[in-house]
Formats: sequence, C-alpha cells, structure tokens
Amino acid sequence: MSGSGDTSGLGAHGRRTAGAGPLLLGVRHHGPGSARAVRAALDAARPRVVLIEGPPEADALIPLAAEEDMRPPVALLAHAVDEPGRSAFWPLAEFSPEWVAIRWALEHEVTARFIDLPATHTLAWGRDEAGEGPADRPDEPEPTVEVPEPTGPEAPGGPRTDGPGAGGPEADGTEESADGDTPPGDGPAVHDAVRVDPLGVLAEAAGYDDPERWWEDVVEHRSAGQGDVFEPFTVLEEAMEVLRETYGTGGHDRDLVREAYMRLQLRAAQREFGDDVAVVCGAWHVPALRRRSTVAADKALLKGLPKVKADMTWVPWTHRRLSRRSGYGAGIDSPGWYGHLFGAPDRPVERWLTKVAGLLRDEDRIVSSAHVIEAVRLAETLAAMRGRPLPGLSETTDAVRAVMCEGSDVPLALVHDRLVVGDVLGEVPQAAPAVPLQRDLDRSQRRLRLKPEALERELELDLRKENDAERSRLLHRLRLLGVAWGEPAASRGSTGTFRETWRLRWEPELSVRVAEAGVWGTTVLAAATAKAESDAVSASGLADVTALAERCLLAELPEALPTVMQILADRAALDADVGHLAQALPALVRSLRYGDVRGTDTGALTEVAAGLAERVFVGLPPACAALDAEAAEEMRRHVDAVHGAVGLLVEVAAPGLGGGEDASARAHRGLRGRWQAVLKVLSLRDSVPGVIRGRAVRLLLDDGELAQDEAARLMGLVLSPGTEPGDAAAWIEGFVGGGSGGGMLLVHDERLLGLVDAWLTGVSAEAFTDVLPLLRRTFSAYEPGVRRTLGELVRRGPGQRGSAAGAGSGIPGFGTGLDSDRADAVLPVVRLLLGLDDDHDDLAHADDNDLAGVAG
Repeated sequence: MSGSGDTSGLGAHGRRTAGAGPLLLGVRHHGPGSARAVRAALDAARPRVVLIEGPPEADALIPLAAEEDMRPPVALLAHAVDEPGRSAFWPLAEFSPEWVAIRWALEHEVTARFIDLPATHTLAWGRDEAGEGPADRPDEPEPTVEVPEPTGPEAPGGPRTDGPGAGGPEADGTEESADGDTPPGDGPAVHDAVRVDPLGVLAEAAGYDDPERWWEDVVEHRSAGQGDVFEPFTVLEEAMEVLRETYGTGGHDRDLVREAYMRLQLRAAQREFGDDVAVVCGAWHVPALRRRSTVAADKALLKGLPKVKADMTWVPWTHRRLSRRSGYGAGIDSPGWYGHLFGAPDRPVERWLTKVAGLLRDEDRIVSSAHVIEAVRLAETLAAMRGRPLPGLSETTDAVRAVMCEGSDVPLALVHDRLVVGDVLGEVPQAAPAVPLQRDLDRSQRRLRLKPEALERELELDLRKENDAERSRLLHRLRLLGVAWGEPAASRGSTGTFRETWRLRWEPELSVRVAEAGVWGTTVLAAATAKAESDAVSASGLADVTALAERCLLAELPEALPTVMQILADRAALDADVGHLAQALPALVRSLRYGDVRGTDTGALTEVAAGLAERVFVGLPPACAALDAEAAEEMRRHVDAVHGAVGLLVEVAAPGLGGGEDASARAHRGLRGRWQAVLKVLSLRDSVPGVIRGRAVRLLLDDGELAQDEAARLMGLVLSPGTEPGDAAAWIEGFVGGGSGGGMLLVHDERLLGLVDAWLTGVSAEAFTDVLPLLRRTFSAYEPGVRRTLGELVRRGPGQRGSAAGAGSGIPGFGTGLDSDRADAVLPVVRLLLGLDDDHDDLAHADDNDLAGVAG
C-alpha cells in the first residue's frame, strides 16, 4: 500500500500479525455492511481498547449504551452551557459501526473511548464569522455527526453545529453526495476547494454509474464470515490513501486539526495498552492516522483553539431524521432498509417483502402469499439481469411496484415512508444526564401517560377531565417555551371550548429546544412563567401582548398573568389606533371563555377587555370615515369581530340570565347598548363606506334593534337611483355578504329581495359592468341551495312570488309573522336537549331571546 509501509499490522493476505501496530478500521458511517465487518474484525482481533470517532466528553456516557432501556437510534447531544441553542449531534443507529463497536466493548468488558476533537472546540468554532473560520476538506464516505455548522463551511467527518448565525437548523443548504456523505457547505472558505466524492470515484473505476449500488454490491451484500475479516478494511484504506494522494485535502485545515487530535489520542492509548488498540473511524481519516507525525507538530495544530463550556448527554433519535439531507439528519436515504439488512439473520429479501406485504394488508390492499413469492422471484431475476450478487433496494422496490402495487406509485410511496424510511424512535435510559427542565418534562410525560412518538398522531382532549386538562396545560406551556411537540388542530364534530385537538410528533431537535429553554427555569411551569413575563416586556405591539395573555390563560400561568395584564393595560392606554384595539379585543374575550372552562380567575382580564371595548366605541366612527375600498373591507372585518366580542363579553360577564345581576354585570350589559348606539351612527353616516353602513344595518337587524320595515326603508334609500351603483353594491355586500347568512335573509324576506331585484334590473349597462364583480363575490359565498332558491324566487317574478304559496309571505312553509304559540311548543324539547329541565328552573320563564342566548 502506497505510503503506509509495514505499519498496518496486516500481512500479505490482510491478516493481523503480532505486535504490528494498531488495528485501523475505516468505515462508512451508518453502513450495515461496515457494522458487520467491524464486529467480525473485533471478534478476531480482541483488542484491549477500542477508540471511536466521536467527542471525548462522551466517554462517561458510554456505559449507558449497555442499559436495557437504551434503544437506538440515539444521538450524543453536546450543547454550550451558556448558550444551549448552540448544539451538535452525533447520531448512532443500530447499524452504525460506532454503535457496534461501543456495544462490543461493553459486552467484552473492554475499554472504549472517543478520540475526535472535543465538543468544547467544535461548538466554539460555530462562533467564527462565516468565511473567517478554517476551511474544510473534501468528502469522506460519510460523517458520524450530522448537525449544520453555524458558519458556511462544514467538516463532513465532524459534528455540525447549530447556533446563532446559522440560519436555523434546516438552513445549511447541504446536500447528500452519492456515497452517503454530506459535502461541505457553500461558505466562502470552500468555493475554491477541490471536491471529491470518494465512493463516486471508486464506483466509476469499477464500472458503476451509481456509487450506492457499488457500495451495496461490494460491502453491504458481503457476508461477515466470507473471506478474511480484515481484508475489506485493507482494501478501503489503500483506496483512500490513493485518493488523498491524488486529490489532497483541498486546504481543509479544520479536518487536519481533527486528525492531529486523533493521532495524539491514538499515541496515548498505545502507551497504555501497547498495540492491542482498535480504531473505528471514517475511512477517509485512516491514511492520516497511519501517517507518521511528530507530537510537537500535532500539538502545534491544536494550539489556540477556541473553547466553550459544554455538556453532553444521550437523546432519542429517529429513522426519519437519519434520512434528512440537511439540518440534523445523517443523509441516509433508506434507514429502515439498512436496519433490516443489519438485523435479518438470513434471507433478507424474503423477509423484507413479507414485511411489505403485511403493511399493504394493513392498508386493506389484497396481497397474498403468491404475491410475495412472485415478488421475490422478480427481484432475484432483476438482480441477475443487472449483474448484482443479490437483490438490493432498487430491485425489491421494482418488484413491489410491479407485483404488489399493480404498477402504481401511490401504495409504493406508503412503503417508502413506513418501511424504507420508517418512524422508529429510539429511547434513552433515565440515568442519562439531562437538564432539570428535561427531568421535569419526563416526569410529567410519565404521569400524564403522554409518551413521545416519532409518528404523528392526533390527540383529542376533554378539558372537563382533570388528566386531559393537565395534558392541555403541559402542551400549551411547551409551546410558550418554543418546544413545538404539539400543534393545535381543528376539533372534529364539536365547537365547544371544553374540547381540544392536538397533532403530536416528537422530533429529536426538540431535545435541544428543551435544553435551551432550561435557562428560564427548572420546571415546565416555572420556565413558561418566566418566558411569558419576558415576552410581555419585549412584545412589539398590542396584538402581541393580547395573544400572549390568551396563551397564558391556555397554559394556566397565574403568576405570569398579572404582569402580562399590566403591560396589556399600559399598551392599550397608549395605543390610539382603533384597528389595533379592535384586533386585540376578540382575543381578550376569547380568553375569558378559556378561563371559564378551565376554572381560571379572569376578573382582571374582564376589566381590561371592557375598557378596551369602550375605547373602540369612541374611536370607531371617526376611524370609519373616508376609507378606500381595501381599508373599508378591513374595517368591516373589525366591526364583525368587535360585535361578536361584545356579545360574548356580556354573556361571560353576566352571572346569570334569569336571576338578579350585580352592578358589574349590569355595567357589562350596558356595553351592548353602547355598541348598538355606535352601530346606529355607522349605519346613518354618509361619510362611512357603504360596506360598513350595510353591515351595521344588518347587525342591528339581527339583534332585534332595528325593525324589518326600517331595514327595508334604509335599503330602499341606498338602492335609489340617486346613489352611485358602486356604493350601492358595497352596501349590499355589507348587508347580505361576508358569510353572515344574508342569503337566507333574502329568501325569507320578500321585501328585501324585491328591493335588490328592482335595483339590479335598473342599473345602467355602463354601471353594471363595474358592480358585477362585487355582486358576484357577494352571492358566490352563499350555499348552493340558497342560490338555487333565490334563483327560483327571482324567476317567478315580483307579481308571482306572493301567489306561489297562496296567502301569507309567499314562501312555502313560512307565515306572515312569528307564531308565538307554535314557538312555545318547541321550548320543552329545547330544554330537554340542553339538559335544563331539572337544574335550571329559572329558565322556564326566560323570554325567547334569553333562551336563544343560552343555546348560542
């Protein structure tokens, strides 16, 4: 082997010779073939110490790999103590050679150590400005660690870190090379560097156009007991030596620093254990570790490296994260397939296709044993035609598509997602070090029976149950801390505030978020409280503080709420923008409902909401004057929101609907009267845009504050020939548009429909072209049945609609007015449906409007 002399410790046939130096096992990280070869080589060599590429701070964590409840995939997590968000991961799967080496050492009671550059330096490198840190080297077969460097360049054999300036964990822009390694990023320091794909070069030399397929054929499909166990490592080392001599290191100084540290650790192990040393590292590094270098030269490369204080622990990982090509992923296209190859004792193709058949059957697809047999035969035939020793993933995928999926890629995508990639989530023992916040979260998860899972699932919560209420509080507190384990979703089949739906999915990087949130407190409650108080102080606007108050109620943070409410009151007093006030009010009132269902004291919130409403009432009429079409539509939405908020505020603030009310409740009921006065002003003021005037009239009509005759009179005035067609069309949109049930109003009120019909037929041809888009937008929002009924009524004509139903309103099934006797007959049934018969006798004498309020 060129440049290696006789220090390899291997004879002419790759066999170990006594006292011939350390055993260097160059591997492809996360390769099942490499993992099997490492285990076989260690069984044959029986070293006294195993040195593994990884951060030496994790040496104390190695014994935890033998714990019964440690299940890969897992990762070593390093984070800066002062900046928990600055972190790095070293993922390990069951089929990772490093994991196999760790397990072998523990099972044989052999010392195991990590020898890569310490994480204290790796994390500190992330503080360099982009383009100013040392450059990196060309690709090696695959990195051990997979987190993006905060600066542009990245050392594929070392950890990638995430921290300030990184653009986020998913923003490194790296992509997977053909050999499974992550090439350097696009930072300024590597633009002129030589890039080489080692496996691509070797595959091309062997006549392959696909490096992955070449690696599968020569390594993954090679039996662990076939031939000499050291031969694969000898051949791979020679190949990497030639590649390094041909392409050099591309000026990647950071990689040279890592290799210098590894050599120092190797020398230290040799002094302690002699030549009974085995090293498991990326194949690219092996020639550098074999190369003779002085201690002084290596120490010179390490002099002056930056440092940060770092902590390390084990965290769960997922197969899906191993498949990511950027961010925290390892860039393995098929971790599920690799895990199967590593774990299958024999006949891997037959066992794999049986798994596929089981999955498809679970999805109600018809797959028989005959399908499995034919798929195996087809995969073997394809492998023979392609000159491969055994069927690989491409052959089995083609066979599944043709035989089990009938040529469709739809079920094949399911197979790829569930099996080829998979949702396996690792586990770490409770003895693993963790920040206090993580410990508290673990206890809460066990107590609430809320287990983290990699597969996304929906969780329905009934807040009337104590356990579900605590689950909701935990998830809301984590969201406040930036730990997005759960995302709220729309509840199906219920609009009650007592029900919540969450989509849960645990991602490995959430462990970093928990560590980062540890600066706020040692428990989830304390951390969420401190974070909410800090966010309230730094909030940029009134709407932000309002949203924060709502989240504090959802998370039940009683100690944070007074601070948030004080800041909210101060911001509301200083903010003169009616739009901001109107935007903040609905969120505050919604919070009152949350407090009601969760048993939270919301007295202070009620007072702030009432004060905010008063300021909206005063400022809204002037703010609605002289608006263009876009601003008028936005203000119309604010009017709708405030109307709903006022109604809800009155309902929540009043202690009862039928009994006596105290002074506070009467004051809050007075809000409705003042709001209706504002609506009357808006409905009659000519300077207010038509869409707002029309909506004000409609809201007054719905509340019973405006008689139908008066509403028809106002519409008649607006739709008179003296009004501009555009303004009239906007008024109609405000009155019957916006998804407010205006279509049914026109169906049931013949006079209003007649007014609209007469106005529309009288619009001139020139003006009709201008108002048509607005009218189409208004009427297209109606339900199809409503549009069809309106069309039938219009088609009959004004003179025939009355005769269509004989006497009365002209609408089949509707009388000329309200039949009180028939309406009273319905009340017992409504009370029975609402469960009010026995417990709420005072409602028996409530008027129709009160009962409607309860039902609402």
